[in-house]
Amino acid sequence: MIVAIDGPAGAGKSTVARGVARALGIRHLDTGAMYRALTWKAMAEKVEPSDGAALAALARRTSFTFGPSGIIVDGRPMEREIRSRRVGHLVSMVSAHPAVRRELVLRQRAIVDSEDAVIEGRDIGTVVCPGADVKVFLTASAAERARRRHRELLRSGMVITYRTLKRELVRRDALDATRPVSPLAPAEDAYVIDSTARSSAEVVAEIIGLVRAAQRRS
Repeated sequence: MIVAIDGPAGAGKSTVARGVARALGIRHLDTGAMYRALTWKAMAEKVEPSDGAALAALARRTSFTFGPSGIIVDGRPMEREIRSRRVGHLVSMVSAHPAVRRELVLRQRAIVDSEDAVIEGRDIGTVVCPGADVKVFLTASAAERARRRHRELLRSGMVITYRTLKRELVRRDALDATRPVSPLAPAEDAYVIDSTARSSAEVVAEIIGLVRAAQRRS
């Protein structure tokens, strides 16, 4: 069973994907964390975010695995570091390079080919797992997504205004939706779920219902 959950930043993908994976007893894979981790490593090694060839080479020599607390890069837990505002500002540029996406998509497919998983990202239903059993495109209004992300960042100790964060989210939406390779878009057969006025528990329950219906059909 492969459940693909796509959507823009702040739509609640990670919370929902973790909830669905927990309810089904299968693995959760956050592909966005892989692009963020590569962005963080590029910053650390002074690789320019505009240099697609160098970034792809960096990806090839980097180990990405996942543990209970999130992504592990070259054996080191990195979940906290990759959530910085600086990484968030650059990740759309890094992830837009075709060579980078080819390398990381290969890694992602290798993981889900070996086991059941809930896999989240921006091109899962369209590129990474077009044959997923259930495809969901999770969205929410820009205002609500900015409010959610603002609360998260404040809890982590990061200081940023709501207005600035909303502007950055809208900018990233535009970059992700217009990139020439694997743009952010719902698959033709995806269920589009708007989480603006809904709790994560309600969305998880709806997706579990879709999964059960898919299992009955198979």
